[in-house]
Amino acid sequence: MSYVVRFDVQKFRLMYPSITVSDVQLHSFFTEACILCNNTEKSVIKSTEERELLLFLLVAHIATLQMRLESGNEAVGRIAGASEGSVSVSLDYGQSAASEKWYLQTQYGARYWALTRQYRSFLYIAGRMPMPVRR
Repeated sequence: MSYVVRFDVQKFRLMYPSITVSDVQLHSFFTEACILCNNTEKSVIKSTEERELLLFLLVAHIATLQMRLESGNEAVGRIAGASEGSVSVSLDYGQSAASEKWYLQTQYGARYWALTRQYRSFLYIAGRMPMPVRR
């Protein structure tokens, strides 16, 4: 049994038809997604179906950012304000953590961030001291 998700371009295109980048770009984005989300047997996400969904969301997020860049939209953040006379747009990230900001640029990244919340927190349990000290 394989514990690694293999990228299926056809399945991805069926799930995200609005993503129009090339297959070569998609494979590159999948490699990038695997850097952000561990895709090995050591991954904290044990279910390969769940990991595939998360990796696909990351690929869609990265592809959306790339498509925006290629269309000439280099703005980063959400639109906080706009005016029409002499055209003015202001962007911000709102009240979000530094690590969260990159993901909140697209709907796919925001979904990934929400779904991975359970994996970003941890429980620390202090063990026995290796050398007890009596006082």
